[in-house]
Amino acid sequence: MSAVKAPEEARPSTAQRLLTVVQQRWELHRNTLPTAAAVVIFVVMIGYGEFSYGRIVQLSTLSNLLINNAHLIIMAVGAMLPILTGRGGIDLSVGSIIAFSGLSGVMLANAGLPLPLVIIVMIGCGTVFGTISGTLIQYFNVQPFIATLAMMFLGRGLASILSTQPVRLAEGTDLAWLSTSFKVIDGPKVNDLVVEPGVIVAVLVVIVVFVMLHRTQFGRTIYAIGGSEQSAQLMGLPVHRTKMAVYMISGTLSGIAAVVYTSRIGMAQNITGEGWELDAIAAAVIGGTLLTGGAGYVWGSVIGALVLGLMNVLITRDGTIPPEATTIITGGILLAFVVLQRVVSVKRSSHD
Repeated sequence: MSAVKAPEEARPSTAQRLLTVVQQRWELHRNTLPTAAAVVIFVVMIGYGEFSYGRIVQLSTLSNLLINNAHLIIMAVGAMLPILTGRGGIDLSVGSIIAFSGLSGVMLANAGLPLPLVIIVMIGCGTVFGTISGTLIQYFNVQPFIATLAMMFLGRGLASILSTQPVRLAEGTDLAWLSTSFKVIDGPKVNDLVVEPGVIVAVLVVIVVFVMLHRTQFGRTIYAIGGSEQSAQLMGLPVHRTKMAVYMISGTLSGIAAVVYTSRIGMAQNITGEGWELDAIAAAVIGGTLLTGGAGYVWGSVIGALVLGLMNVLITRDGTIPPEATTIITGGILLAFVVLQRVVSVKRSSHD
């Protein structure tokens, strides 16, 4: 009796195998799509600026872009951390911290205090604000929006108590040294690559936060909380301690941004930083940090900050676009990225 052979399974065609590979790649890199879009927009803006106005792709433009936006890069990296934790994580106190810390630093520097002590006080102010926000959120169950909004009003009020008039750094104060320019590359004519200590500080912040997020248990816990806080608790991760630390770090980075910005401008006032918390959040979101939490990249936030900075450069070069258009364009870009994030989130939910 002859054996009956089972029908051979149809082998997938080349097109089907290719489609499967593409789907697998998409699943693996789906969360990087907003960040990749930010990189594309940045490159397109550079190309448009060079074609329309010229002298965009040169060392001096890069120098100005980094120097003028060093504080925004630090703020964007700080704003990214609460958003990563999900469940409405946000820090609205950034701008007020910079106003209060800046005024405190300028007054202390003018009083003759040593530079290290002035810097410690300025950064410490941010840490205190962040600690209070984290305590309200984690131990009093206050929503992040409300807690950091309260800190925003508190910081702005304290800054107004210190002074309602601009306070300038006195000549020869050590704090002004942080705005000293250093020529890195001596280019033709004025096309030099110049940096300030503030740029170096921003680079160090980016490196430290990158290592923290991607090379430490603390960073992995942040991403786990953003993915599912309940699951993170069931796994025994230190959820409460981590969320508390996130807001402390965010406030500390705001204090560092205050040092960088105040030293460059050479003055401080109580209205400094109004709306900057929104710029920082916008930079983080444009850079690919998902508002739902659990996904985001430090270098993406840097790109988001540079996109906003380059947009200001192009508007200034154009000369015919009114300044208020900056806010409109920023809102349009942010809206596009929120929609893109929503598409990514919906597709992720449909596959889960």
